[in-house]
Amino acid sequence: MKRFAALYTALDATTSTHDKLEALTSYFSVAEPEDAAWASYFLAGGKPRQSVPTRLLTEFARERAGLPAWLFEESYHAVGDLAETIAHILPPAQRSSELGLTQWIEQRVLILRGLPPDELRTRLFSYWDELDWSGRFLLTKLIGGGFRVGVARQLVVRALAEVAGVDHKRIAQRMVGWTDSRQKPDAARYLRLIAPEASELAGDDAQHPTERHDSDLGLPYPFFLAHPLQADPETLGDPSHWLIEWKWDGIRAQLVKRAGRVWLWSRGEDLITDRFPEVTALGEALPDGFVIDGEILAWEPGAIAPLPFARLQPRIARKTLTKKILADSPAALLAYDLLEADGKDLRMTPLVERRARLDALAASLDTTLARDLLRVSPLVSAADWQTLAALREESRARGVEGFMLKERESLYGVGRTKASGTWWKWKIDPYAVDAVLVYAQRGHGRRASLYTDFTFAVWDEANGVRTLVPFAKAYSGLTDEEMRQVDAIVRKTTIEKFGPVRSVTPTLVFEIGFEGIQASTRHKSGVAVRFPRMLRWRTDKHIDDADTLAMLKGFIDDRAA
Repeated sequence: MKRFAALYTALDATTSTHDKLEALTSYFSVAEPEDAAWASYFLAGGKPRQSVPTRLLTEFARERAGLPAWLFEESYHAVGDLAETIAHILPPAQRSSELGLTQWIEQRVLILRGLPPDELRTRLFSYWDELDWSGRFLLTKLIGGGFRVGVARQLVVRALAEVAGVDHKRIAQRMVGWTDSRQKPDAARYLRLIAPEASELAGDDAQHPTERHDSDLGLPYPFFLAHPLQADPETLGDPSHWLIEWKWDGIRAQLVKRAGRVWLWSRGEDLITDRFPEVTALGEALPDGFVIDGEILAWEPGAIAPLPFARLQPRIARKTLTKKILADSPAALLAYDLLEADGKDLRMTPLVERRARLDALAASLDTTLARDLLRVSPLVSAADWQTLAALREESRARGVEGFMLKERESLYGVGRTKASGTWWKWKIDPYAVDAVLVYAQRGHGRRASLYTDFTFAVWDEANGVRTLVPFAKAYSGLTDEEMRQVDAIVRKTTIEKFGPVRSVTPTLVFEIGFEGIQASTRHKSGVAVRFPRMLRWRTDKHIDDADTLAMLKGFIDDRAA
């Protein structure tokens, strides 16, 4: 526990990739396999369920520290993070625990959920009395449901590869499904994760072993990701050297059919088979030993174009899929790659050949239902990049985000790499509006002492009265120096406090970019935007010059036209 707590604190305290990699490598070099299993689970994105309600955590911490409610609240507002606040206010530990991470998680943390308050109080008092500041900080994150760590999964892969002496691509493939909550992290799984490559080879193919462990039967392959195209596409040479497709706005997924069973995985490695029964039914119609890479879209049978992404959201958010949800949010798999056929890994086969086999597979489906559920992403051809650029301007009208450009001879790599051939995403510019900062909240981690999470508003001019209406939240896009400057202004212009949120006098204008927009009855503004972020601080504009709600809603009308 001490080692992992120290690692967690070190990762939280730096933005340096080199320092994070060094800390990860040092930890995995000495950690016991059972502890390394849980650590890699958390670092790769596994999240423990909240086992102690925030209200009780706060109440018990105040009692243990002997602080009145008002002083705890002031401390929390000053620090900006509940776990960090609790770690600071608790009295010094009276003893030290030598239990490892596995013992803490399995014998102490996981059993807290559902215990009566008196029992929780006794246990937490005892736990806190055994831990130093970093241990208390980590424990509160784990039991409070607020655990997250500022480290990319690929960095964890690199650290494990370095410690194991195994190619990082192999580690990445083995880690697919690593955070599946149905499989408990343990020493045996971890040792398989870092095992030397020679121990799992089958036959003569050292690059792609055919041997597969039973528990890995339904796992997908690591996803190959595209790079954003910043340069002029003319620099890519003749367009005929590329397979060009529209960039669809859906859920990236792999459909796996092996041993008579079907699995559907999202890019985030969530098993979503039960969320999309019609796509699962499509998998039942496929032969064994096939893996298709594609995009799940909201698409009505017989329609020539998909529905907006918003139509998919009920399929993700609702615990129970009613007949009405299934009818209102029909789904299909738009396929653009074939990664496995007849049980053979095709990733080292050139894309143009994989695509031909995908087309043949789709053509072999002899029912209208199967063709509606498995659509192959159409290729776009043009004589030159100028023609393609003109077509790209039609993206919003088509309900897409631009183009995907894939080298014809590219292999299917791991993650965002150019070693196997390059894929580019040539996206259209985001929607953008000038908006006014109206609320601010402290950030997390190294930004916990700064106001960095903001709410933005535009002018509503209905009924002849001009008022600011919030429409989006954003926390990324500014430099560290700009964040510090905005933080200082927030502190000087605060009007009211609502818990951790501050209402400020409207003085600052920012250009806010976002990828999509839709009408929404859940928001006061009547609109919801996707992936909002700050593009720039408009120091040249007064708040009166900010854009209007009518302009925002006009984006919806333009798209529908």
